Amino acid sequence: MKKGRVVIFSAPSGAGKTTLVHHLLQNLPQLAFSVSATSRPKRGDEVEGKDYYFFSLESFRDAISDGRFLEWEEVYPGCFYGTLRSEIESLFEKDKVVIFDVDVMGGLHLKSLFGDQALAVFVKPPSKQALFERLMNRATDSLEKIAQRVEKASKELAYEDRFDVVILNEHLDTAKQEAYNQVTAFIKEDNG
Repeated sequence: MKKGRVVIFSAPSGAGKTTLVHHLLQNLPQLAFSVSATSRPKRGDEVEGKDYYFFSLESFRDAISDGRFLEWEEVYPGCFYGTLRSEIESLFEKDKVVIFDVDVMGGLHLKSLFGDQALAVFVKPPSKQALFERLMNRATDSLEKIAQRVEKASKELAYEDRFDVVILNEHLDTAKQEAYNQVTAFIKEDNG
């Protein structure tokens, strides 16, 4: 596989990483989004091939067996997420800097694969209470699922020091500016 540079955004669910990634994609044309694959059902108006590649649980497991993933993770029991090799190869062929929006363990795995070619960013919520409120306001999950996400977040927060950059997402405009500054500096590094 042709090697390129990547930007990895990871965070507990509800911390705001997707909002920051969308902001960067709108403002930095050098970036291209890596669409992840998942075995979970679509939420709301998600679009196949734009938001995720939606797999059945069986077809996701087959793709794992076939070695089609660069990385994958069973994020919740029976709920898989992963990065398709073909997706990354296609973006590198277009000389894009690939940006990922992945869970914390997936982000660490990608960082280990790409090493110095990666900028790994951890998006930190201001508090567990704020995270809970954001997940409630999102209104896409049951109370049980939200509790599961908050519990998982407690464990994920322990990994923040393994990332290159930590962005506290307490004030969205400030977090957007910090993300933009960090990613712009990383891209310029590449161009000399």
